[in-house]
Amino acid sequence: MDFRLDDDQRALRDGMRELLERRFPRARLRAVADGPGAGAGPLDRALWRELGTAGFFALRLPEAAGGVGLGLPEAVLAMEEAGRALLPGPLVATQLAAGLGAVDAAEGAAVVTALDRGAGDGLVEHLASADAVLVLNGEDAGVRPAAALADAARPIRSVDPATPLHRVDGVAASTGGIAVGGVAARLRREAALLTAAQQLGSASRTVRMAVDHATARSQFGRPIGAFQAVQHLCARMLVRAESARSVVYAAAVTEEAGDIAAATLLADEAAVRNARDCLQVHGGMGFTWEADVHLHLKRAWVRAEQWQTAAAAEEELAAGLLLTGETGL
Repeated sequence: MDFRLDDDQRALRDGMRELLERRFPRARLRAVADGPGAGAGPLDRALWRELGTAGFFALRLPEAAGGVGLGLPEAVLAMEEAGRALLPGPLVATQLAAGLGAVDAAEGAAVVTALDRGAGDGLVEHLASADAVLVLNGEDAGVRPAAALADAARPIRSVDPATPLHRVDGVAASTGGIAVGGVAARLRREAALLTAAQQLGSASRTVRMAVDHATARSQFGRPIGAFQAVQHLCARMLVRAESARSVVYAAAVTEEAGDIAAATLLADEAAVRNARDCLQVHGGMGFTWEADVHLHLKRAWVRAEQWQTAAAAEEELAAGLLLTGETGL
């Protein structure tokens, strides 16, 4: 099976990277992280609408429904670029809601966050900025107004300054609004994979940050990248990112639950450990607020607890192995 990108996929990736570099550069990221009440401010609605105009949220909708008519592999590429830029916001939930027929979500005119009642923690990101909430309840899914959760929501402190969190308790089982039965399991799998793609983007970005710093920073009269210990750190970071990439891309093609679980595990590990190693390459400067490394590490921590945790992914893989052993396949 050939997992290499074709010309159209490369154009999609490059176009999304160019859009985000232009509309969400480092200065904008720092403004979100450093501003008063960091993370609590509203999302950039103009950027959200521009993403909608570019087809980000409607990538997988059929052309007859006003979408782009692409598939999960292309959505993974777009999410990877969003993760690389650390673009804040409930990107995954809004794209999934668009697939359920939320037209405003597909156009970027509405921000949709998500609440998975089966997850147990009741955490919702960017609730204050959301117009609607994708609620997964058992095997059913629905999109309901965000105001319906307001009375049951309380803000909690988030480790990531650009990802405000609320804990929601006691939400009624009825989803209201758009409601679709029997799709929650599929949506959870897709959400886990798209989140893994964001982790992959972050892991790749920290490789680039580490190499750039190792090239520019000199010690004892030569770049620190000339020292073997730093070279080994950077090499391990690259191996993690590329290993995760191959599995994430493969899972986007197969859409198998076991492949998605493997993608989640490798992408989460790559994002977290690469950020830690990037911090190590930066030395003492890496521990300062002014360095961007901590933003990648904190976002990776948050993403690792969304949709499919490491424990849940390991259980999925174990169940698949047991089934294979029983069937002899």
